Amino acid sequence: MAMNVGQGADEETPMSDINTTPLVDVMLVLLIIFLIAVPVVIQTVPVNLPKVEFEPTTTKPENVSLSVRGDGAGGCEVYWGLQKLDSEELLDRGVKKLEDEIKRLGGVEFITEETMPEVHIRGDVDTPYKCVGGAIFTMQRAGFSRVGFISEPAPGGAVTRM
Repeated sequence: MAMNVGQGADEETPMSDINTTPLVDVMLVLLIIFLIAVPVVIQTVPVNLPKVEFEPTTTKPENVSLSVRGDGAGGCEVYWGLQKLDSEELLDRGVKKLEDEIKRLGGVEFITEETMPEVHIRGDVDTPYKCVGGAIFTMQRAGFSRVGFISEPAPGGAVTRM
């Protein structure tokens, strides 16, 4: 192994200069790789999201109103009106509600998009997602195809008073 030593009066002292050219070359190559790789990694599916701030809902008597909240111990509480239900009772009551509505309209052939009852879910801000998702899944299993969320508009939102 050879070592470059200084020249002149202090010939025995080693040279303290470092060749930085290979270091700069490596850093430039890494920079180019990252500039090329980042746009490939960050790809999203183009989705056209709705631009609705607040849309007033029309409440019809055949609609189902559910309130969902967490019980604080990791469980869920679902209320149909003011009555607390578990998931089996919710499913049974949803099926019965839909059957009664079909009978009221005169049969399945008279159900249209406008006459189909909707489920309106009011979810507390601190409600775990599994509670709201479970209520949606149960009501879809019961046969309801339209599920919506009731929210409170932000102060000074799109609601105008006459």
